[in-house]
Order: sequence, then structure tokens, then C-alpha cells
Amino acid sequence: MAFELERLGVHESVEAVFPPAELADYLVDLPVEVAVIGDDEISSCDAVVTLEHRESFLDLDWVHSIQAGVDRFPFDAFEDENVILTNSTGIHDRSVGETVAGYLLMFARRLHDHVANQQERRWDRPEWDDAFTLPGSTACVVGTGTLGRGVAETLGGLGVRVTGVRRSGDPVPGFDAIYANDRLLEAITDAEFVIVTVPLTEATHHLFDAEAFDAMRDDAYFVNVARGSVVDEPALIDALEAGEVAGAALDVFEEEPLPEDSPLWEMDEVIISPHCAAYTRDYFRDTGDIVRENVDRLTDGEEFHNRVV
Repeated sequence: MAFELERLGVHESVEAVFPPAELADYLVDLPVEVAVIGDDEISSCDAVVTLEHRESFLDLDWVHSIQAGVDRFPFDAFEDENVILTNSTGIHDRSVGETVAGYLLMFARRLHDHVANQQERRWDRPEWDDAFTLPGSTACVVGTGTLGRGVAETLGGLGVRVTGVRRSGDPVPGFDAIYANDRLLEAITDAEFVIVTVPLTEATHHLFDAEAFDAMRDDAYFVNVARGSVVDEPALIDALEAGEVAGAALDVFEEEPLPEDSPLWEMDEVIISPHCAAYTRDYFRDTGDIVRENVDRLTDGEEFHNRVV
């Protein structure tokens, strides 16, 4: 679909991730006007870069999501109105991989205990058999796309054996073994770490339920850097309270911010981060590079990179 791009808006909702002016300044060399906009200025644009969805986006030609996940956007409506939707897949592999590695190192070296002890001025060393090292352990990464591959690459460098779960059982570089989706329970049975990186779809909604947590080792740790609704949260809480899993590192939740009355806040073996596993100071540059490439592709009449709709 060809259209004339004259004004590109950077929607103020990206403020949750980076200052919108930083991205606008980064794109100042584009052959179109780039401006930071609020909801009242959407109609003055042909395209917008955004974190959140607005109904008025349906009157535009192109919407770019600063995240890889696009489950907040109404695909059918975009198709009906001939609105192009692109996303930021491909920029989060290393950042999310390092965040996941950080979670695993915290559990292995008991760093979260030390931080908690520091707040109480408490000089407590871990029990002799609490801490361990990562080489020789196995992490099962459920989802072998950009995030999953970034996790596999980072953990592989720490000596972790990495297995993966994907639609097919075809091999994927960086993974020691691959299981098809229908072998999920088998795949997670022997892993010390189970890491979720799948997008949220009808098929992955509550993919991790009571049955999945029951299949995991009782000394295994669960990590979710995908979407909150991939996990049946009450089932996870039950599994943690019953000791069916050793702990969890969670960056995403079914309700965000995580409600103050959630039992997860009080659990010693749960690490909570506020949906920021991909955040870096270069986030706006990485997003801007995709936008710039697509402006060039539009000019040349080529297909958009990372087009979702």
C-alpha cells in the first residue's frame, strides 16, 4: 500500500519507555515533519509511533509500535481501514537476554537475599547448600523467536544448556534441543529454569496453568518476560505457596501495575520487575532505526520491515 507521508507523530504514550522528544530529535533528518503529539494532534499526522492504541489511529496510514508485542492493537480493524501496523521485533534480544541472565544469577548466587538483608542491616550468609553456579544447569525457553534466541545466546555464554519449545520440532541455532509445542510438559519436566518468551495469542493464553507448574521440578525457577496473561497467575501463586516450584522472576502480570494486595509481593523467592526487561538507554535509537528504514522503504516502494498488518 502506497501513501504520501508528510507528518510523522511520536505519540506521548512512549513517555513510559523513553522521552518522546529523544526519538523525535533522532528522526529529525527524515524528509518528513516529525513532531511529538498528544491525542488531540493525531488527526494532523499520516503515521504515528506509539506505545498505546487509540481509536483515532484507524484514520492514519501507518502505526508503529515501539514494542514487539502488538496484542493491544485491533488487527481486524486495522485491516478493514487499510492501516499498516509495524512493530519493533528484533531489538530486544540482547537486552531481554541479559535481564533473564540477571534473574538466574540472582537465584543462583542468592543476590536477592543479600539485597533484602541489606535493607534490614542483617548480616546473614546463605546456607551451605543454597547457592550454586549456572554451568551444567538446563533452561527451557518456551518461544524461540527474537526474545527466546536472545535468551539462549546469553545463557549459553554462561554455560547453561538451553532447550526450546516451538510450533515445530525443527532445530534452532543456539538451542541444544527443541521440542514441539505438543511436548511442552515433557520439555519443562527436567529443567532447572523455565523461561517464557512467547507472544500472547489465543493459543498461549494461560499456557502455563496448574498442570504445567505441576510438571516442573519442585526446585525449578519460573521466569516470565512474555506477557502476563500467558500465565494463570492464581495457579502460579498456588504452586509457589505449595512449594511445587522454587521461585519465580516476573516482569509481566495479568494486571499492571501489579496490585498491592498480590501475594507475589511478599514472597521471598519471587523477583518482581515492572515490565521493563527490554529497557535500555538506546531503546529510542533502536526503535528509530526501524522507523527510518521503513520511511526509506516507503519512498522506494518496498514492503515494510516488521509489518504485522
